[in-house]
Order: sequence, then structure tokens, then C-alpha cells
Amino acid sequence: MLKVIPSSLLLYLISVFLGLVCMIAPPQVHAEKADRSKPMNIESDALRYDDLKQLSIFTGKVVVTKGSILIRGARVEVRQDPEGYQFGTVTAEPGGRAFYRQKREGLDEFIEGEGELIYYDGRADTVRFSTRAEMRRYKGAQLFDESSGSVIVYDNTTDVFTVDSGSLTGVPGSGGRVRTMLTPTPKADIATVPRLTAPVSAPTLKSSDALGNKK
Repeated sequence: MLKVIPSSLLLYLISVFLGLVCMIAPPQVHAEKADRSKPMNIESDALRYDDLKQLSIFTGKVVVTKGSILIRGARVEVRQDPEGYQFGTVTAEPGGRAFYRQKREGLDEFIEGEGELIYYDGRADTVRFSTRAEMRRYKGAQLFDESSGSVIVYDNTTDVFTVDSGSLTGVPGSGGRVRTMLTPTPKADIATVPRLTAPVSAPTLKSSDALGNKK
């Protein structure tokens, strides 16, 4: 005979089940979430502002800070859409590379990246490093992971990044090959510190061009 479970007991069992799920599920680690709502502060030698286009062009040893984000380049263009999202294009000095750095949420870890061009998409919360691109993960002051290629795209919302070679993108850099160094995570940290993974096998690489080049 089928017995009817009292609603109070049913609610209790559901709450216990959900509690167990939360304990079993691995924690999600993302880039510093508060950065998206922080103001963007910029230092430069010169500024040209177009109010109609909501476009600001900074030139001359530009330094950008936005929460834990730090960006350096020779020229930075910042556009803001009607919804308040910001989009940035960072250009390096001739022969040099622009620089990007951001803290990871809840950890003493930082992501650093370089490229002749860097594109920041505030709406999608992604960063794209183009031409002689390189990306590094630091735990404290120690370098853990490092990747280089033609184009690297980092998704701040998921902590997933893709590395594409010049043979796939048509953009020169890194001799047409993706190069990656991954440091093993100590066993004690595996359950508590999810690590970034970079697709390094050509057949599984995603095309960075799908994210678009916002200016």
C-alpha cells in the first residue's frame, strides 16, 4: 500500500538533499566578480573624448585600473554602450606588448596576459589577447601555468580560456604553434582549488574569432 509522506517531512528531506548536493559539488572559482561594477580609472599623456559616440581615446603610457584589473599600453580606446557596459581596445608600443592582470575570486591567484592588442568586453566579461599572445597564472608570487599562441581568449565568468595558433587564426605569432606549461596541483589542493585548463590539441581548439572584435 502506497503511503503519503507528510508535506513537512517532504520539505525536510528536500532540504537535506540540497544540503548534501552543495557539500558534494565542487566550488566554482571565477575572476574577481566585484571588478565589473568598479569604476574605470585611467592615467595617460593625452585624452580625446567624443560624447556623441561615447568614445574615449587615451594615448601615451596609458595605465588602467578597474578593481583588481590592471592594464598597460600605449593607446587605449574605451567605449560605453547605452546599458553602461564598457569595451576597451589596448594597443602596445611598436615592438612591445600590452599588459593585463586580474585577481581570481576568493584566491591568492592572478591571471596575467600580454599581446600586441588586447580587447576587453565588459558585456561578455571576456578578454582577448592578439598577436604574440601570452597568458600566465600565478599562485601568490609563483608561476603555475603559462600558455602562448597567436590568439588567447579568457572568459572571466567561467575561468575558461582558449589558445589558438597562427595556423588556425591567420594571425601571426608564436611560430604557428601553441605552447603550454602546466604545473601539477598538489593532491591536498585538488578538491578545493579548481584549475584552469587550456585546450592545446589543434582539433579541439575553439576559434577565438567567434567572440568578435569589439571596438
